Amino acid sequence: MRIDAHQHFWHYDPIEYDWIDDNMDILKQDYLPPQLEPNLIKNKFDGCIAVQARQSEGETEFLLELATQNNFINGVVGWVNLCDPHVIDRLAHFSNSKKLCGIRHIVQAEEDDNFMLRDDFQNGIRVLGQFDLAYDILIFPKHLSPAYELVKQFPNQRFVIDHIAKPQIKDQKINDWQKGIERIAQLPNVYCKVSGLVTEADWNDWESEDFTAYLDVVFSAFGMDRVMIGSDWPVCLLGGSYGEVIGIVTNYISKYSIEDRNKVLGLNAANFYQLN
Repeated sequence: MRIDAHQHFWHYDPIEYDWIDDNMDILKQDYLPPQLEPNLIKNKFDGCIAVQARQSEGETEFLLELATQNNFINGVVGWVNLCDPHVIDRLAHFSNSKKLCGIRHIVQAEEDDNFMLRDDFQNGIRVLGQFDLAYDILIFPKHLSPAYELVKQFPNQRFVIDHIAKPQIKDQKINDWQKGIERIAQLPNVYCKVSGLVTEADWNDWESEDFTAYLDVVFSAFGMDRVMIGSDWPVCLLGGSYGEVIGIVTNYISKYSIEDRNKVLGLNAANFYQLN
């Protein structure tokens, strides 16, 4: 099974998606399953994981409905307010859907760099375990230290770092990010998505070699059993086509055995998200 472990769907609305600015005109339109499916087929993926792009329960409902209508959407990483004292009730509600496989909060947008260490947020993470749901960590490199502290406190919770924690690839800055990645990778319950690479590079002027040093760090730190490929479609279109961004990773892992390639291309995601 080959799985694109990270992509998004939306009905574009300038208020709901206010992070899409005037430099991102290509994203100012609807992106829905009929537009993604040909890309999956062309690149030999069997399915995908749809990930939230808005912090609302309506987003979670929207994605779960799409997953019900489209079998190739293998799972949904939705959103609920993990800081809500009634979080257990909200998770119970959404867990009625077998396609819900994880939860994400847009931590990178929080003003408090230590947001993940708040008591109410950690209570929400604790409740995830009752429903056997994974948690996607969306952060910048500066958040790797509090992320480490979070993951360390929940050794039985499954975590995955989205977009390799968004290093500053455009400026070729690597040292502080590398230290943070290597430290958190020592914790066995955290995985890493090789996704979102081109959006951290120069959108109009990148080469595959720009990403090699970062991929070297990730694969060395996490090994072949805890890395999964993701397109970050349609956001990836800011810097390249679906095939181009997937090609960065598939070309990189071509040096590995077929068994290891299959892990990165889908088996690790199926295992992590506990897909049927």
